[in-house]
Amino acid sequence: MVLDTDVASRSFKGRVPPALGVRLTGAQPLVTFVTVGELIQWTRLRRWGPRNRAMLDAWLSGKPVITGGKSVAAIWGDLSAAATQRGRPRPVNDTWIAACCLAYDLPLATLNIKDFADFAEYDGLSLIRT
Repeated sequence: MVLDTDVASRSFKGRVPPALGVRLTGAQPLVTFVTVGELIQWTRLRRWGPRNRAMLDAWLSGKPVITGGKSVAAIWGDLSAAATQRGRPRPVNDTWIAACCLAYDLPLATLNIKDFADFAEYDGLSLIRT
């Protein structure tokens, strides 16, 4: 299962809500290249020092990362166009995360259901929620 950036951040901090924690137990958590980028951006904007950044790097080193490729990019293009045609364009990074999940038929663990609800309704994205 794929962790969105919010769930990944909470997991790193040990603050996953208990109900979601139960759902994650025993699962192999993956993250997307987008989440890696957003987490690193977050550390820079908050001026993390080397010790905290090393802790994040260590946490990330244990997570497989879904990278972008031609198939993911094609799915992103389809998702983005369809959402725009529906009159509900979605944020770029959320669309990339959804594309990664759909490319590999993986569910997405998120606490931000509204951010991904359209992808679930129209494109078959499976959401893990609390």
